[in-house]
Amino acid sequence: MRTRKDVFAINWMEVDALVKARHDNPHHILGMHESIDDLYINAFQPEVKAVSVVNVRNGKVYPMESDRVPGFYSVKITKCKRFDYRLRLTSESDEEVDIIDPYMFESVIDPIDISLFNEGQHYEIYEKLGAHPLVVDGVAGVLFAVWAPNAERVSVVADFNHWDGRIHPMRRLPYSGIFELFVPGVKASEIYKYEVRAKGGEIKMKSDPYGNAMELRPCNASIVTDLRGFAWTDAKWQKEKTEADMSSRPMSIYEVYLGAWKRPSDGREYFNYRELAGQLADYMKDMGYTHIELMPVMEHPYDPSWGYQVTGYYAPTARYGTPEDFMYFVNYMHEQGLAVIIDWVPAHFPKDENGLGRFDGTCVYEHEDPRRGEHPHWGTYIFDYGKPEVKNFLIANALFWADKYHVDGIRMDAVASMLYLDYGREFGNWLPNPYGGNENLDAIDMLKQLNTVMKQRFPGCIMIAEESTAWPMISRPVADGGLGFDFKWNMGWMNDFLEYMKLDPLYRKYHHNELTFSMVYAYSEHFVLVLSHDEVVHEKGSMIGKMPGGYEDKFSNLRLAYGYMMTHPGKKLLFMGQEFAQFKEFSESDELDWGIFEFDAHVCIRDYCRALNRLYLSEPALYELDDDPSGFEWINSTNSNESLLVFARKTARKEDTLVIVCNFTPVEHADYLIGVPFAGKYKEIFTSEEERFGGEGKRNKTLRHSRKESCDERENAISVYIPPLSISVFKFHK
Repeated sequence: MRTRKDVFAINWMEVDALVKARHDNPHHILGMHESIDDLYINAFQPEVKAVSVVNVRNGKVYPMESDRVPGFYSVKITKCKRFDYRLRLTSESDEEVDIIDPYMFESVIDPIDISLFNEGQHYEIYEKLGAHPLVVDGVAGVLFAVWAPNAERVSVVADFNHWDGRIHPMRRLPYSGIFELFVPGVKASEIYKYEVRAKGGEIKMKSDPYGNAMELRPCNASIVTDLRGFAWTDAKWQKEKTEADMSSRPMSIYEVYLGAWKRPSDGREYFNYRELAGQLADYMKDMGYTHIELMPVMEHPYDPSWGYQVTGYYAPTARYGTPEDFMYFVNYMHEQGLAVIIDWVPAHFPKDENGLGRFDGTCVYEHEDPRRGEHPHWGTYIFDYGKPEVKNFLIANALFWADKYHVDGIRMDAVASMLYLDYGREFGNWLPNPYGGNENLDAIDMLKQLNTVMKQRFPGCIMIAEESTAWPMISRPVADGGLGFDFKWNMGWMNDFLEYMKLDPLYRKYHHNELTFSMVYAYSEHFVLVLSHDEVVHEKGSMIGKMPGGYEDKFSNLRLAYGYMMTHPGKKLLFMGQEFAQFKEFSESDELDWGIFEFDAHVCIRDYCRALNRLYLSEPALYELDDDPSGFEWINSTNSNESLLVFARKTARKEDTLVIVCNFTPVEHADYLIGVPFAGKYKEIFTSEEERFGGEGKRNKTLRHSRKESCDERENAISVYIPPLSISVFKFHK
């Protein structure tokens, strides 16, 4: 039996907060509430004519009243216990629809989740925060949850509530800063945002920091997505990579920007992840690459940022398809025997209004002091690594890509800017750490924690640091005092080597040390040698454009450069387009210059890079002892006048020994005597001067027999022909 509302049971101040969209705990008043023998059911539906409560078990209908505050409906049911119900909404046109009340459900996120998150140790927090389709008490819907610790109120807004922040205000969970709401009936593909009311009254419309998908730019709403449906077929791959020791295996990485590798000819802006998977895998297998490194695939609003200004850390960019499409991409690569590395940007984030910046009206993700919270060169915010929840956001994000997308490696962008508090700052514009130093102790702690947890949970996922300074022990275990990365980009080698290669060969003898200095520190870290996208943008010119001399000399120099890189200790990375000597700089707005293959020189250099990769994969001496000084031996590193280098690459097996001769001048040498590690026969197995590579075809066609003759401080020597601007590789034969 329905009775007159008990006015005393309703807190009208709370109702006023609901109407003004300022309530941060709507479950306290909305939904069903028991009072001894009676039930109170309250609802706020400002856009309907009438609301009734329907008892699901017996169909009984209880009309609700709204006679004091428009839109606020209430009914008191006497002598009644809790029952399942629906709200029947009647529109102005007398259409009726039954809905499940979002405010009839208990909290889904439990105190243990909150405690771990507040401590910065909830490594699967992405399963709780964000938008997750699930079933609660037999009802299907979506759990929305977001961290906004200083907000006055947060609401879910979407098409299903006409983007009205009054309809679905969220519940603030105690002692957490987390707002949560389970909304029944919502399905995957719904777009949504969070309407955040700051304590000062400002209203912000924010994308979901943990959202798993976003709209294609320039739109920026988050999209409800279920990541559980993809059928992975890479179990064997996952097991094998967990057991692999990549330090003693070959790594030839092809760095790719997906939006500009190839473009469709049918009017579409981009290929889909699925289309790219097949094309890239075929090309990489043909070329002999082992790994693909993707410039950031996380959602970003600005194309010319190439993905390095991220607004959706948990969402693959919609430019190339859906999250499931990207899962297909990774899975397909694994089926083809190719590993996937992704670029990741934990150093900074953009100031876009819908993003992480000033998320709840205060500095939530960024440091409050601009001397630590803003990057002066990039115009971005810097994460506050000292906050446990921010640290948790980043650590869980890296784990997320290994977990949900099975990526095989993460290359961390701009690590130096994280390690140094004065990075890119002038004197007086930075804050020292508590000990007066410029080391960012919070960032260091975050990196160590991340790499430790990654090795525990996903031991097959390699962690690579782009770090441009001499910070020690980047790629050494945390237990030994290092940061715990598996590899570090060798920026020192890259800078010295490119500066050397740009020189006219006439002057190279004065810079010989730039060629050899890298071996002084080659074993201080586990290195990746890189000729990345950073070297072919912003008017730096392409790789072929950096080479000196006329047209043919440029290609000879480039073959020599790539050959030296491939035979130097360290893993390898080459940016797309450089394998066929694209002349123009990289641009995100256009595909690679595939039409250049009408010129033979570019076909030849592509074939050369293919042959280099195959040489690298087939010769254990080029990778097996990359991190062991016994795998490399200088034979002659001091011949600066002739700009010649001679060195050996080795394994524990004598028969694997290679002798490499590099000539950095356009001068040929006939019957040139070089020392060799062992007495015996040496066969030239590779030279950049083959005609099929664009050379003149002059080479050492017969076996070279060593003779007992002192040379290069060795007892045995061979006489060889050394072509101009060339690299030659000789293999020992018993």
